[in-house]
Amino acid sequence: MNVEQLCQNLKLNPVAGMNGMDREIDGAYSGDLLSYVMANAAKGNLWVTIQAHSNIVAVACLLELSCIVIAGGVEAEQDTVQKANQEGIPILSTDYDVYTLCCKLNSLGI
Repeated sequence: MNVEQLCQNLKLNPVAGMNGMDREIDGAYSGDLLSYVMANAAKGNLWVTIQAHSNIVAVACLLELSCIVIAGGVEAEQDTVQKANQEGIPILSTDYDVYTLCCKLNSLGI
């Protein structure tokens, strides 16, 4: 499944990085502590977080993640959106809390 298909299936809102919507999703990681994400997420993973600052884009680039999903209705900061657009990292948003979103991802086989 790619990022665009995920958006359609779960009705997620694309916020940034629209030119990366064709990235394939090879799994998922959920976490908010950046050092844990860097140590445990894998290339191609979708990342679920409630963080909205620009450092999330740096981590996603470093790990070559497929996208970032900001859960819980948290809005990405403007500089985060700009950086994601520059780097081509899709950022998606949802009102689902982290647990509900992860359950939905699991039901899709992610």
